[in-house]
Amino acid sequence: MTNHPSLGARELNLISLYSYCQLGMTPQRFYSKWEVTHEQIALICSRSISTVRGWFRRGSSYRRPTPNDLRHLALMDFLLEHFEEIPEELWQLLCPTDTNSP
Repeated sequence: MTNHPSLGARELNLISLYSYCQLGMTPQRFYSKWEVTHEQIALICSRSISTVRGWFRRGSSYRRPTPNDLRHLALMDFLLEHFEEIPEELWQLLCPTDTNSP
């Protein structure tokens, strides 16, 4: 059995705050703000290029992005906006790099 730290009021409050956070950005807004391709948006959201293209169609071919897709784009927008402000140590905690990769 693993020994996990118990959650206190601060941690429970953070979970609640995150759970109800309405963070989201539409693909159209992201696309108009940043010079990106549909392929790059697909990479950010872990979607196929055809799915992303469906987000930009009109009529019966239109596909609605999921709340998860909107959150991915909003988080990427935040990271692009605040990249220089994020300390290297925090980047390593968020996105550890494998020292054996090229």
